[in-house]
Amino acid sequence: MQQEKDISMLILNLLKSGDLYGYEMMEKIELLSNEYFKLKAGTLYPILHGMEDGGLIESYEKKADNGRMRKYYRITNQGGKVLKEKKSEWKSYVEMITSILGEQAYEN
Repeated sequence: MQQEKDISMLILNLLKSGDLYGYEMMEKIELLSNEYFKLKAGTLYPILHGMEDGGLIESYEKKADNGRMRKYYRITNQGGKVLKEKKSEWKSYVEMITSILGEQAYEN
């Protein structure tokens, strides 16, 4: 599923700036994408679990200000390497599409 791969790349990119918990990720992705990506917990958490199983991220629990435990995620070294590869692939993909579409890529 391509969209899941794209979201994984966005999550890795967010986590390279610091640890986040799930709801925080959903808010940041929605804000940074100008509401293009509006993830629901039922979409995000299976992706996070798969990324964790794959060694791209790891989780830990930390007490929030309200006293409840919250699960945070952080990028691993392997996740950093994968992010670098995905960014390179994405840049090549965008350049290829723009080359094919030329000026038409930005017209209505």
